[in-house]
Amino acid sequence: MRAKATPWLLTFIAGAALVTGCAVGPNYVRPTTTPPERFRGQVGAAEAVSLADLPWWQVFQDPVLQGLLQEALANNYDLRLAVARVEQARALAAAARGAFFPAIGYQGQIQRSRGGISSALGLDPGGSPQAESLFVGLFNAVWELDIWGRIRRLNEAARAQFLGTEEARRGVLLSLTSSVAQAYFELLELEAKLGIAKLNTASFQGTYNLFQRRLTEGVASTLQTSRAEGALESAAATIPELETQIEAKENELSTLLGRNPGPISRGTALFEQPVVPVIPPGLPSALLERRPDLRQAEQQVVEANALVGVAEADFFPQIKLTGFAGGVNPALSGFSNVWSVAAGLTGPIFTGGRILEKYRAHVATWEQAKFQYEQAVITAFQEVSSALTALEKLVSVEAAQARAVKALEAAVRIANERYLGGLASYYEVLEAQQQLFPAQTKLAEVRANRLLTYVRLYKVLGGGWNLTDAQWSGPQAKRQEP
Repeated sequence: MRAKATPWLLTFIAGAALVTGCAVGPNYVRPTTTPPERFRGQVGAAEAVSLADLPWWQVFQDPVLQGLLQEALANNYDLRLAVARVEQARALAAAARGAFFPAIGYQGQIQRSRGGISSALGLDPGGSPQAESLFVGLFNAVWELDIWGRIRRLNEAARAQFLGTEEARRGVLLSLTSSVAQAYFELLELEAKLGIAKLNTASFQGTYNLFQRRLTEGVASTLQTSRAEGALESAAATIPELETQIEAKENELSTLLGRNPGPISRGTALFEQPVVPVIPPGLPSALLERRPDLRQAEQQVVEANALVGVAEADFFPQIKLTGFAGGVNPALSGFSNVWSVAAGLTGPIFTGGRILEKYRAHVATWEQAKFQYEQAVITAFQEVSSALTALEKLVSVEAAQARAVKALEAAVRIANERYLGGLASYYEVLEAQQQLFPAQTKLAEVRANRLLTYVRLYKVLGGGWNLTDAQWSGPQAKRQEP
C-alpha cells in the first residue's frame, strides 16, 4: 500500500507544478491618461528637450547655493528617513520572496519519565512500568504550492511597495533640492528688502533733519517736522522686523542642511541672480516618466492591483506539502528512523461573506489608487502650465515695476529740488518718498517670485530625473564616477 502511495504523491506534485504558471486576478495595465500635445503657457512648439534634463548645479549656478545643496543632500534628516524606508521595503520584498521556497526547520527533544513513552511509540518494553528516557531529532518541511498565484501576487505587491518607496526617496531628493533653493532665494529677498529699508530710513532721516533745521530757522512748521518724523520711524520699524525674518529663514535653512540653527552664507545678490527667459518644458507625455511622485503613484496602483489577485486567490483551496524525517531513541535502545510525507488541502466553504467582502474592499482600494494616479497626472500638467505662465508674465511685471521704481526715484529727486527752491510743499517730498519705498520693495518681491517660480518649474518638471544616486551628490561626484 505504501509503495503505491509514493508514485501517486509524486504524480500529484508534478501535476500541481504544471498549473502554477497561471495566477488569478487582473494583470497590471497602466491607467489610461490623455496628455495634452503641449503645456498651456508653453512658448514655441513642443520639443523633447526639457529643463528637467539638466542637473541641479547647472540650473542653480550660485556657488554658495551649490555648496548648501551639497550639504543638504549629505545631511538632511528627511532624506535619511527616506533611505531607511527604502531599506525596510527592500527587506520586506525579500522576505515575501521566501514564500516561494519550502520552510525547513528542525526539532529536538529529550525527556525522561515513568511509563507511557514506549507504549505511545508502539514499543513494548515488557515488565512493569519503569523510568524511561526519550530522545527525538527531526527535520520538518512545509511548502505551499502556488497553484493560483497567491504567493506571486503577494510578491508583486511587495515589489511595488519597494519601488514606490524608492520613488518616494527620489522625490525627497528633488523636493529637498527645491526647498533649499527656495529658502535661499527667499533669504536673498529679505536681504534685499533690508537694504532697501535701510536706504529709505536714511533718506527719511535726511528729510527729517532738513525739516528740523528749517523748523529751527522758522521756515518749516511743526506739522511738517512731525510728519517727517513719523515717516522716518515707520521706515525704521521695518528694519528689526526684517532682521527677525532673516534669522528665522536662516534657522529654516539650517534645519534643511541638518545642522543647528546658525548664520547662512550669501552668494550672488538677488538682482544679480540669472533667470532664463525662455525655458523648454519638454513633451507632456514625458512627464509621467520624469516625476517621481507620479511613478510612486503608479506603483501604488500596481500594489493595489496585485492585492486584488491575492484576495481572489482566497476563494480557492491552498495546497501544502508537509513532511518530516529523523530518529527516535526510546529508552537508550538504539535509534529508530521515522519519516512522513503528506499533501494537505484547505479551502473555504462558508465564511459569512468575509472572503467576498475582503475581495470587494481590495477592488475598491485599487479603484482609489487608480483615480489618485489619474488625478495626480492632471495636477502635474496643471502645475507645469501654471509655472510656465507665471514665469512668462513675471518678466513683464518686473520690467514694468523697474520702470516705476526708476520714475519714483526721479520724482523724489525732483521733489527735493523743488522744495529747496521753494516751488513745492513738504507734502510732495514725503509723498514721493512714501511711494518709492513700497515700489522698491515690490520690485524685490517680483524678482524673488521669478526665481522661486524657476525653482518650482524645475521641481514640477521632475528635474534631475536622469541623475544616478551618486550624481545627485553634485558635480564633483559626477566627475569621479567611472
